[in-house]
Amino acid sequence: MDSNDSAHVIVVGGGYGGITVAKALDDVADVTVIEPRDTFVHHVAALRAVVDPDWIERIFLPYDHLLTRGRFVRDRAVRVDGTRVELASGGTLGGAHVVVATGVGYPYPAKIDGTDRAAAQARLRATHDELAAADRVLLLGAGPVGLEFAGEIAAAWPTKEVIVADPSPALLPGRYPEEFRAEVHRQLDELGVRLLLGTTVAQPPTSPGRAGRFSVAGVDADIWFRCHGTGPRTSLPVDAYLRVRDRPGQWAVGDVTDVPELKMARLAQAHAEVVAANIRTLLTKGAWTEDDLTTHEPAPDMLVLPLGPKGGAGYGPGFGLLGAAQTAEAKGADLFLGYYRALLNLD
Repeated sequence: MDSNDSAHVIVVGGGYGGITVAKALDDVADVTVIEPRDTFVHHVAALRAVVDPDWIERIFLPYDHLLTRGRFVRDRAVRVDGTRVELASGGTLGGAHVVVATGVGYPYPAKIDGTDRAAAQARLRATHDELAAADRVLLLGAGPVGLEFAGEIAAAWPTKEVIVADPSPALLPGRYPEEFRAEVHRQLDELGVRLLLGTTVAQPPTSPGRAGRFSVAGVDADIWFRCHGTGPRTSLPVDAYLRVRDRPGQWAVGDVTDVPELKMARLAQAHAEVVAANIRTLLTKGAWTEDDLTTHEPAPDMLVLPLGPKGGAGYGPGFGLLGAAQTAEAKGADLFLGYYRALLNLD
């Protein structure tokens, strides 16, 4: 092992991008992952866990086996200054490279609040019980999260009335063909989901995810969820190599970057693979130029949208239009859980 192999790489965030870059560099660097959660949370399946309690245990995956050489520090990064990271506990870590992979916040239950697995699982069970007892459900937001949640609820409880409201008159704005939107419309109609597009509905008086009868904008419901709006974040400017501009040694992956593309787990992992390849080059190649580095091209709009375990639709320039059976085969039943278990070395 040469001296470059022992260079310290700090990864801030143990989500999809963070675990990917950490594992990819574990054999050539001393990797430290800073993450406040006690387990990895497979948020791609969080909505399934709300409607199907069998999933509640399954989406929380331990970090224990991900790294052979590296380590996890359960703490929160409060400041990243170049290649130094200040921790909430009061300590400071420094490295040759820092990878910022902190992601974004999103309303519960698409993103699980808190850092303790037991508390998060208890909250998911409580939410399931509240939802199971409701006859009418209002979802605010008809983006991918709102529509996926609507499909999960309608598939699990066919007799519930599910209403999705959004101020936008168009379903799934983006660079998608009308055939894709038509297929999503068709399946939602089959599930009995009621769409209120071009409709602004004020926030109901009850707390989201808690049962309580209300009426807003002519809509009567027993429970509601907010399915739009990300939390505060810093959009880090990055170059084509995913280096943070004007901050030598600092890189960024996933939702925290200013890359003009959709914010999705698969793209965070694509960023992570680019960053890991570039850091590996810098650590192991004695002489290098930027021609030796890997670049990331912003990805075109692509979406695989499950609508319950057996339904959904998808579209991407590389594969065209997917119907219900193809979507379920690609994503619906397993929601990529097996892939992430393998990534975390749990099988």
